[in-house]
Amino acid sequence: MPKTFIVDDEYHETRLDKWFKQKVISLPHSLIERILRQNKIKINKKKVKSSYRLQSGDLVEIYDISKFKAKDKIEQIKYQPKKKELSRYDDYIIEDNDNFIVINKPAGIPVQSGTKSFKNITDLLKNSKYFEESKPFIVHRIDKETSGILIIAKNRKYAQLFTSLFRIRKIHKTYLALAYGKINKSVKSMRDDLIYYENKKKIIQKAISNVKIIKSNDELSYVELNPVTGRKHQLRKQLLNIGNPIIGDDKYFLTNFRKIKTKNLMLHAYKIKFMINNVQYNFKAKYNNYFEQLLKEKF
Repeated sequence: MPKTFIVDDEYHETRLDKWFKQKVISLPHSLIERILRQNKIKINKKKVKSSYRLQSGDLVEIYDISKFKAKDKIEQIKYQPKKKELSRYDDYIIEDNDNFIVINKPAGIPVQSGTKSFKNITDLLKNSKYFEESKPFIVHRIDKETSGILIIAKNRKYAQLFTSLFRIRKIHKTYLALAYGKINKSVKSMRDDLIYYENKKKIIQKAISNVKIIKSNDELSYVELNPVTGRKHQLRKQLLNIGNPIIGDDKYFLTNFRKIKTKNLMLHAYKIKFMINNVQYNFKAKYNNYFEQLLKEKF
């Protein structure tokens, strides 16, 4: 008989491999992959990949893994924000209702904790007045260094609803970016086959984004971007591919541009719109001072 688990709210949208290490046994990633290949882990009676994001209420069945021993686990210290820090986030709230909250995420803080990140949005909100009677459900992500609109659900029903809307592309996002160089006016969209590796396996994903040039000169371009697909680092990779990387991007850049001094990534999630129960929602997030300052300097 398999050992069974029901995924609780805390682990909604968590990767299977991360959940497995925390809730079952801490094993090296290669071993977890082997167990999955041997069909010893099933989600809702189906075989899945380690990257599968769990949903609240998922049935996890784990078959005989008794021969595996846990690796030494480093005790994880959870982030506990101070009251002063929590009150500062009141300024970032765009919308707060019974089912979800919308915030203007500042740059430099990740949505969730990770191996290189301690302070994070999820733990900040979890300890705030906005989630006194619920837990934050993460339904989408933006990069640590990207600022702007972020939706967090307050209950399982809306978490699943938003997850579905994102999957069928019924949530529309608009980003603003400052990129190096003058983007050609003929560029109306970017279509790429983006490559990434998962455990040495090469994976190719189609990425599509629409582009609108707001202002440009020989030094830089101010653009509006609408991602149609939602790939990791999609906009950053695509702008690099056309030869116009985003200012402040230390991961995807070209050396032939005279670097503009900034510690900030000039990418901002500006608008988001969607419809629920025939009600249209539209939200905007004002970009930060450093973004505005560079705009004034260059245009």
